This record gives sequence, C-alpha cells and structure tokens, in this order.
Amino acid sequence: MFDDMADLSRILRDMRKKRGAIDFDLKETTIKLDDNGMPTEIRPYDRNDATMLIESFMLIANETVASHYYWLESPFIYRTHDNPDPEKIKKLAAFISNFDLKLKVGKDDIHPKEIQRLLSSIQDTDEEVLITRLALRSMKQAKYTVDNSGHFGLAAKYYCHFTSPIRRYPDLQIHRIIKDHIRGRMKQEKLEEYDKILFDVAAQSSRLERRAEEAEREVEKLKKCQYMSKRIGNEYEGVISGVTEWGLYVELPNTVEGLVHISKLDGYYIYDEENYELKPDRGGKTYALGQTVNVIVDSVDEALRTIDFVIKD
Repeated sequence: MFDDMADLSRILRDMRKKRGAIDFDLKETTIKLDDNGMPTEIRPYDRNDATMLIESFMLIANETVASHYYWLESPFIYRTHDNPDPEKIKKLAAFISNFDLKLKVGKDDIHPKEIQRLLSSIQDTDEEVLITRLALRSMKQAKYTVDNSGHFGLAAKYYCHFTSPIRRYPDLQIHRIIKDHIRGRMKQEKLEEYDKILFDVAAQSSRLERRAEEAEREVEKLKKCQYMSKRIGNEYEGVISGVTEWGLYVELPNTVEGLVHISKLDGYYIYDEENYELKPDRGGKTYALGQTVNVIVDSVDEALRTIDFVIKD
C-alpha cells in the first residue's frame, strides 16, 4: 500500500508541476531542546519522501473539498493567494536579466509557471539562493477569504484548509459547514447565519495567523540566540541572505542568521539597493546577496534576539 501511495504521490506532484505550482523549497529549522528547554541542536528540517507523500495527499484533499463546495455555491472559507504585485515582478525581471535570465510578464500579470520555470533554471547554480529569495519576496501573503480567487503559488483554481498538519480554526469552521450539508441542516436560517459570520471569521483567522507566525519566529530567534551564545568566537562558512544599508545578513548551514554590521567592514561602503550589494567607496571587496563568506560569531543579545558576526579576513 505504501508503494502505491508513493507512486500516486509522484503522479500528484507531476500534475501540480505541469499546471505551474511553485515549490520554493526553502530551508526550515529543526531545534532540539534539553529537559530545561535549552537548545542542543539546530539543523535544517529534513523534507523527505514521507513528508512529500503526506503533503501531496493533503493538498489534493484541500483542493477537492474547496472545488466541491464552490460549485455547491455554499458559504465557505477559501485559502487564497493573489497574483504578485506587477511592480515587484518587473523589478525581479530587471534584476535577473543581469544573469541572462528572463521572465515572461504579461501586461498586468504573470503565470505561476514562469516563476516555476525560473526556479528550475537556477537549480544547483551559484545564484540559486539569491534569486529564490528575491522571487519569494515578490509574492503576496496567502489569506483566508469568503470569495474564491484561486491560489497563485499552487496554481490552483480552488483551495482551502480542510486538513493540514497544524490544526487551524478555518479547518474547524469548514468541518462545521460540511457537517451541516451532510446532516441536512443547511437551510435558509443556517445560510444566513454563515453569511453573517464568515467574513469576520476569515479576517480574524488571517490576522491571528500573522500573529502566530510572528510568535513562532520570535521563539525560534530566541532559541538560536541561546544556542549561538555558547559558540562565540567560532568560525563558520555562510551565505549572504540579506543586504541592507546597515550591513549584511549571513545564514549558516544550520539556518542560524546573523548580522555583519556595516561598521564592522573595512573601509566605507555604499548600499546599492537595485543590485542588493554593498560596494566599497574605494578598492575593496563587494558583498552581494547569495555570496559565500566566512564569519566569526562576535556577540549575542538574547533580549533583542540578535546575533552579530564579523567577516573573517
């Protein structure tokens, strides 16, 4: 049965790929804690065949349920993802032209297959991390809505959170709607009740999702700070994951990210926003997004959730 499931999972992934679904496949973090809640290991999350198998069936279940209740014209909560902002896409297209890469952009729109094609073309190249991050930043955030406008990232006409590894309130609300249909309770009074509450349910779910994600990020940053506070002075190889006017963000292979403040760089540097680079005023090294550098852990501030690196000469 598991062999059949694995075959079916691959078929489903191929179907999603053909229609243009985007898989950014960015590293998530696994943090192991001791009995006192202190981190003992930090590493990238292993997205293996079993993970992708579960994901494939979860996605097709969500699409099937969303499609069914859309055509029933039932009150419902969809998971929608709007098309990217045209200006951001134009900016991305202009930047990748420096690498002899192109995006086919319509008058006001882009098909997700173009983003997918771009990501496939840079796989295992030096600029993969750089362009993948920029493509991700050009995307809008997904949200919960009562109107179905499709899911750009999944290239799906219909999508919802009927089932997911993390139990969400929208899942529960959808289960209630399904039960009301199955048990014959979806009468005029019930329809009016859902029409009255679902807009606020969707808006609140989207708002609280943002808050939960922020809380998760803060906890993750704290644990990374606690972990790196025991490793001050250690040297690591990392990739420049962000370039700003105040310095460089460098991500280590274990997903820990720290800042090399511009004041810690030798000489005077100018921020080139268009090319995501810090350029020396005079002769020296230019630092760009996606570049590999060696850093030393300089300091950690658990209260501010910050880690500071310095470039190793």
